Amino acid sequence: MPFITVKLLDDSISAAVNTHTPRLIRYFQIKSPLRGNTQLRLRVMSSYMEIREGVEETYESIAGVIQNEPLMVLVSFLAAFLIIITIWALYRRFTRPQGEKFVNILTDMEEIAVLMHPNPDPDAMGSALAVRDIAEEQGVDATIYYTGQIRRHENRAFETVLAGEFNRIDEVQDIIEENIVLVDHNEARGFIGSEAIEPVAVIDHHPGDGTGKLFTDVREETGACASILTEYLQSLGWATEKTDDEVPVLSADTATGLAYGIYTDTNYLSKSCTPKDFAAIEFLSKSIDEEKMDRIQNPEVDIESLEIKARAILEHERRSAFAVCDVGEVSNLDSIPQAADELRRLEGINAVIVMGEKDGELHFSARSNDDRVHIGKVCERVMDEVPLGDGGGHARMGGGHCLVEYLEGLSDSNGMTRDDFKERLFEEMSGGS
Repeated sequence: MPFITVKLLDDSISAAVNTHTPRLIRYFQIKSPLRGNTQLRLRVMSSYMEIREGVEETYESIAGVIQNEPLMVLVSFLAAFLIIITIWALYRRFTRPQGEKFVNILTDMEEIAVLMHPNPDPDAMGSALAVRDIAEEQGVDATIYYTGQIRRHENRAFETVLAGEFNRIDEVQDIIEENIVLVDHNEARGFIGSEAIEPVAVIDHHPGDGTGKLFTDVREETGACASILTEYLQSLGWATEKTDDEVPVLSADTATGLAYGIYTDTNYLSKSCTPKDFAAIEFLSKSIDEEKMDRIQNPEVDIESLEIKARAILEHERRSAFAVCDVGEVSNLDSIPQAADELRRLEGINAVIVMGEKDGELHFSARSNDDRVHIGKVCERVMDEVPLGDGGGHARMGGGHCLVEYLEGLSDSNGMTRDDFKERLFEEMSGGS
């Protein structure tokens, strides 16, 4: 091998020299702009000959090393090859699509639990359907869980129309799978033993410090978690309609669920949107079942929900562009966020909070289109000092809940009244005090 390499080098050098030297001399004699300047032409030719001699000496040195130290050359070649492979592997690791990374962690698993946040919304439910489909395509069984309740008429219609098969749990022991994937939240909460959960993966778009042991993809700038999962499906090569190729095909139910999740979290692509959210809807559009989407968007509404909406509109307290309303006792918790949506639509109102009580627990929903008011942080702050209170959300949408008995025990011996709590809500929306 060294002899062959040296011979090839010698042949290459000779061919290059014999071919280009006469051409260069002829160029200087006939075509070169320097042909009239004999002294400058000689200097250029002299420089060329020096370069030629240097190239020949360099090649002779390389040939000598190859001939005399073939083992060293081989080791050097292998080392260089390994370095190139390592650099390529690192490049692939950091540039590989997140969908491929997620699938990669599933390869050694037989089953996973897909856990939605308490009282799941369409974004969580649509994302969970996509994770289930991706896992099952890899031969991994997936079960979807949630805690709390599936509220709002539209959300219940989502589960029924799309046959979601969502399993309600009360404590961590209800989850039988060892490997847990969190969707649309990054820290398990809302049920007994939730603090002990160490998820293998987290896929979310909310603020928070939660991470997965093997995989974390939290994008706060994205309008919906469903947009992230749609990107996974695209990067993994899923088709939106059946083709001759042997590629997985996205079901109409999952596509409809993902699209509705994006619509609800972005108010039909009118707030907190990114190009990825629009791109996701474009990808899903061919697979959406329009009849099922209509049934989810327009379910039958009970009388109480309409009454609570009317109460919020007629009895709210307004200060500047902010409004708060305590609608009192409710039997259907769905009516509270629905009333908040309606109240926010009133002219001149930019941020609202509607609260109501059921079974000794105070629930509130908040909405904002005021850039000065991050309503999710408002909800978080008002619950900071309430034992077992929970609050948070996005810049435009939030909510929370706490036990009334804990609320009443916050301040002095008389506790904090509902009117005191309303004052605190107004203070936080106004920037605190």
